[in-house]
Order: sequence, then C-alpha cells, then structure tokens
Amino acid sequence: MARLVVATGNPGKLKEMQAYLTGLDLELVLKPAELDIEETGETFAENACLKASQVAKAVGEWAIADDSGLAVDALNGAPGLYSARYGNSDSDRIERLLSELGDTQNRRAQFVCVVAIARPDGSIALQTEGICPGEILHAPRGTGGFGYDPIFYVPEQQMTFAEMSPQTKHAISHRGLAFQQLLPKLSQSGKDFFEQYEQ
Repeated sequence: MARLVVATGNPGKLKEMQAYLTGLDLELVLKPAELDIEETGETFAENACLKASQVAKAVGEWAIADDSGLAVDALNGAPGLYSARYGNSDSDRIERLLSELGDTQNRRAQFVCVVAIARPDGSIALQTEGICPGEILHAPRGTGGFGYDPIFYVPEQQMTFAEMSPQTKHAISHRGLAFQQLLPKLSQSGKDFFEQYEQ
C-alpha cells in the first residue's frame, strides 16, 4: 500500500480526506506535529502547493495538501485566503461576514478548494481545483457542517451546506469536486500512480 503524508496536523482533516479517497490502495498519515508550514501564498493554489511541497521535502515522501475558502463577490473576494482567520469561532466569522455584507443586494459567492500532490523532492505531480457557486443568506440556516456552511446557499439544491446530508455536500461541494477530479488519476493501484508520476 502506498503512503501519502497529509500536510495537516488535524486528525479531522485526515479523516475527511480518507472519506474522499475511500477504496484506493493508499494509506494517509498526518505530517509530523513539529513540522509547521507557514501559508505565505497569495492564492489557494499557491498555498496548497506550498504545503504539499514543503511537507514532502521535509519527510522525503509523497504528500497531499488542500487549501480552501469562501470568496464573496461584493467583498472583492474576501474572506478568501483568510476564511479561517476571519474571527475566533465559526459564529464570529459568520457574524463578521454578514455585518460586512449588510443589505448588499449582490450576495453571490463561491467556495474554492485546490488539492495538490507533491513528489518526495517537493515538485508538484498533480493539482486540481473545485468551485461551488452559491449565495450568502441574510441569516444562518441548518445545523450541519461547519464554518460558513449555515449561510452558504446553493440555489440548485435549494439548501445551505448546513442543511444538506453529508452525502449531498460530499458530492457537490468545492472539496468534493476537487477530489472527484483526483480519483480517476489515483484509481489505479497506488504503486502504479506513483510510478506514473515519477519524474
């Protein structure tokens, strides 16, 4: 079984990735706790590649990373890269976002996720991007999910992320779409995949 080091110290993130990559001959392991990667990129893609590359080089193994966030049109793409740092808690972040939007008519927004896989030398072997368009509601709805899920409304589903079943969110979310693009490339046995993308 091939190993992929996940560029996170968060066991929840590891579990989530395992769910997306289920059925593949891959073992996902957390990066060493002492290895801290500073996210200095200016785009989701830069940050995903940076994290995958630095972890791969540090441990000398293949690594995978993702970077994601919410981009709101009327706020010029904010909170964007700072989605997770927009407040001290989910409720703080939602409150701040709704306050900044106010009564703005344009509520268009999109969740973006970029996934990158790096070779042991740090070079990027694969990169995918998933985008889920939606709108920001005036008040939260639903109790599932996390982060901005209660205010992110997907018109095609007529639900917020927080109102969806995990299966529905898994299928249509930005992260789900990014991993769906990876699956065909990873669906051979892990060993074949790694040989195919060796330089």
